[in-house]
Amino acid sequence: MSADTVPRPPSVSTHVLDTARGRPAEGVAVRLAARPGPGEPWRDLGGARTDADGRCADLPAPPLDTAHVRLDFEVGPYTGPPRDGTAPAFFPEVAVTFAVVAGEHYHVPLLLSPFGYSVYRGS
Repeated sequence: MSADTVPRPPSVSTHVLDTARGRPAEGVAVRLAARPGPGEPWRDLGGARTDADGRCADLPAPPLDTAHVRLDFEVGPYTGPPRDGTAPAFFPEVAVTFAVVAGEHYHVPLLLSPFGYSVYRGS
């Protein structure tokens, strides 16, 4: 069997951009979980923190049989309470779940603001 025909697991990367400040979000904890299909239990694979560029360089690779991936962003400590200190962060965490296939790379950025967020499949 040649190297071209050996199945490869999917790969996942992410970064977090703070749209309110117009810069990367440094220090956000991100966990990665995977499951082989709907209704199957999630398997926590590990995590990393975003660096000065808002990127997670050390996310683990999902297993070959992965059909769904979940990225859990712990954004509460980053966004913190409003400046007046009257309430906790509106979004303490963001969970993003998406389907994957073997051999593909998935870059899924999180665009974050105090009262909203969005995600997309990047390149």
